[in-house]
Amino acid sequence: MTSVVDRPRRAAARFWIVGLLGWLLSQPASALAPIQSWTTDTGVRVLLVSTPDLPIVDVRVVFDAGAARDGDTPGLARFTSGLLFDGAGTLDAQAVASGFERLGAQYGASAERDMAVVSLRSLADEPLLGSAIDLLSTVLTEPQFPEAAVARGRRQLQVALAQEREQPAQIASRAFYQAAYRSHPYASWPNGEPDALALLTREAAQRFHGRYYVARNAVVALVGDLDRAAAQALVQRLIGQLPAGEPAPALGPVLPLADGVSERLRHPSAQTHIVLGGPVLTRDDPDYFPLVVGNHVLGGSGLVSRVSNVIREQRGLAYSAYSYFMPMRQEGPFVMGLQTRGDQAGEAIALLRQTLDEFIAEGPSDEELEAAQRNLTGGFPLRLDSNREIVEYLAMMGFYRLPLDWLDRYVARVSAVTAEQVQDAFARRVDPERLVLIQVGGDRAVGGQ
Repeated sequence: MTSVVDRPRRAAARFWIVGLLGWLLSQPASALAPIQSWTTDTGVRVLLVSTPDLPIVDVRVVFDAGAARDGDTPGLARFTSGLLFDGAGTLDAQAVASGFERLGAQYGASAERDMAVVSLRSLADEPLLGSAIDLLSTVLTEPQFPEAAVARGRRQLQVALAQEREQPAQIASRAFYQAAYRSHPYASWPNGEPDALALLTREAAQRFHGRYYVARNAVVALVGDLDRAAAQALVQRLIGQLPAGEPAPALGPVLPLADGVSERLRHPSAQTHIVLGGPVLTRDDPDYFPLVVGNHVLGGSGLVSRVSNVIREQRGLAYSAYSYFMPMRQEGPFVMGLQTRGDQAGEAIALLRQTLDEFIAEGPSDEELEAAQRNLTGGFPLRLDSNREIVEYLAMMGFYRLPLDWLDRYVARVSAVTAEQVQDAFARRVDPERLVLIQVGGDRAVGGQ
């Protein structure tokens, strides 16, 4: 995730803790144990995987507090997230950082469109784990939001926004979200807007935190050397002081595009950045597996995908061409993209559209489908080979309320997808006539001539 507040340990007071932690991080995780789940008295949903072979505990606290909740203050979710560790309770930022370092713990915070995440990795031994949990609890419940940090946070976002204005890929992405989502909260740019930075104040961060960083708006994911009883005690220690609050209101539906949209944005670059796509996929979508498997054939499998084969290998128009789905709580985007010389942009766009049209009309071949399924199922265990990766999946499952057997059934569901299901799903869900096309750059000749 972007904008992570993850400060590396510098000098731990206990040298053996740091050494042991480094060794443990290099070790493979054990096989995935059953997922346990419960809801606390204050409404926090908890997911736990016990891994007693490694004396480490990974924690993710997820809030429905992403950029979709910015409202009239663009950038507020990311701004608030970025300030959490800049002082809490009676501790200033240096004391918070030193506290985690002394315990040999790693921590971080981030915010995207749907969610805000606070993370912790600690040794499972007491009193190290308990002290780390107490410190994180203070950060969650009593952030200071000091004025000096607020001013620094605004400056950081100002610099980030200025840098984005020089990057064609960021310009294209911003324009795509604005055109695809219009008045929907997903159109909000997580880093905010230059003319709205003055709205990012200490009071705004306090209000946002008070509204969204509450128990009924939270999910806790745990992976590590904990049994159910220990995990319940840990969760109570971590979030027991959070006010119950209320869950964030449901996001409104993403309205489908009535027609296609095309925008050409000037930028002094030799390459034209091209983005084509639109809102399609939710995390719990019944078409999730046919669309994801089909996309692996279309543009999600790197150099062997159809898009790459046509545009890179056959025509030499781009170094890379790709497609992907980004499922979210409401319809997240389907995106196709590439970079090419400005004088080749028209040809590249025509081929991109042609490849999509043919895939929608025909679906994958049997050979393409089998290769995609082998790749997705064969690589899936590697995506669960560490506690850190497992806890991220748990956090995602808890936040989007996916069934607890989602990971167990993943391979079987990928393997069960048929070519007919892929073709049907793409034909129903991706309308080539109602997509957003963004072109950025290509206004400078190659070599600056």
